[in-house]
Amino acid sequence: MTNTADFREKMLSGAPLAGTFLKTPSYVLVEVLAQSGLDFLCLDAEHAPFDRAAMDACMAVARALDFPVLVRVADASAREILQALDYGAAGIVVPHVDSAEKAAAAAKSARYGLHGRGYAGSSRWAGYATQTMPDLLARSQRETIVIAQIEEPEGVDAVEAIAAVEGVDGIFIGPADLSVGYGKSDQSSPELYAAIERCGAASKAHGKAYMTFVPDAAKAAEWQKYGLSMFFIASEHNWMRAGAKEAADGVHALKNGA
Repeated sequence: MTNTADFREKMLSGAPLAGTFLKTPSYVLVEVLAQSGLDFLCLDAEHAPFDRAAMDACMAVARALDFPVLVRVADASAREILQALDYGAAGIVVPHVDSAEKAAAAAKSARYGLHGRGYAGSSRWAGYATQTMPDLLARSQRETIVIAQIEEPEGVDAVEAIAAVEGVDGIFIGPADLSVGYGKSDQSSPELYAAIERCGAASKAHGKAYMTFVPDAAKAAEWQKYGLSMFFIASEHNWMRAGAKEAADGVHALKNGA
């Protein structure tokens, strides 16, 4: 087994995992961040300009390095899900899941089978026709990760049913979207904390991984009490800007002529 092949099992174990959203469609950044100690990346095909060529290149590098990479697909369509997985993604994050029906459709689209992902043995994920059909069918069930993103109050209301869906491996609570959905302008409302607790309880009851977005490790430590174990920390944009600003501020603080 490999880091990528084992990632679903590691995720479901509840081990603390650190990753980030990659917003820049560059395979070079995949290569660099694979050296960082992060456990995974998530290409943000929903909110960043990933076209098919960029995603393909990023996945080629990730697979070559055996570095687990997820894709937040642009939408829950079978086409978006199939392409991300064929390129070599370890799994998908599906945005705006607000019903068990949507969760079930995404889980079916992500795995080989009738009315699902069909079958394709010649993709990168399948090893370019080097593996047998029985092996690939088993791998599709064993390795593929499907994460349902809860971003609306309706999703919180349905989270117990969503978490119960066979083929959904994780629940991702989106604190910013949910806060806006509750009519708030910050992420500190009682409604948000109640939603985090409820989604955590549903995830635990059904043996699903529980995860969220956080700005930094300090927030991850603060929110771990809700049962969260997998954290999408900021993005490479935040880290590049923060590092550049720190260096610039240090130089600007020098005295003239020193």
